[in-house]
Amino acid sequence: MRWDSLFDDLEGQLEHELGAEEAQLAAEEERLRLGRLSLRARLSALAAGPEGAPGFAAADSAGVLRIELRSGALVTVRALTFGKDWFAGELVAAGLRRPQCVIPLSAISGVLLDRGAVERSLREQSSAPAHLAERIGLAFVLRDLCRRRAAVELDCGVNVSGAARVLHGTIDRVGRDHCDLAMHDVGVPRRSALVTGYRIVPFDQLMMVRVTV
Repeated sequence: MRWDSLFDDLEGQLEHELGAEEAQLAAEEERLRLGRLSLRARLSALAAGPEGAPGFAAADSAGVLRIELRSGALVTVRALTFGKDWFAGELVAAGLRRPQCVIPLSAISGVLLDRGAVERSLREQSSAPAHLAERIGLAFVLRDLCRRRAAVELDCGVNVSGAARVLHGTIDRVGRDHCDLAMHDVGVPRRSALVTGYRIVPFDQLMMVRVTV
């Protein structure tokens, strides 16, 4: 009986040590996973369906992000598509109209969350192959708006006096790190006679791009 008790005790200790080792390894793997998380990955997890399924949920409350921009502006956006260094969605406001917008990830200074949202943002996502849009950079998106001759509103933050710098117009061309904007009033077509000026806008000045038509 003494030998049986000894072996039972050794077996219990071994199981305990193995369990502790497995728990330690799991904790270390989780720390490594969290250390590799990017802002883009956490925003994508928040915008995904409630079960983390591929694609974005269609419910009114799903995919809604409260974002603080580097300019200090607070915006509420329903995220629809994530690119390499940007995401696109609908601006959520009291009115029925929901303008489309593109926000560079570099323009984000903070994301406002509750405790449940923090947990959702940390969850492990599917390792399914990435959509094509996820490999597209901001310059590609702006070139598409340029090709479509879409009227846009470029939010460039605030000037030294604290006034908002919002530029209206049509993108004429897009370089590697900047775009050319032909400025004109809202609601008018891009016609030479209606253009009030031209401006080169570096990408790092862009807080948000709103599509106005």
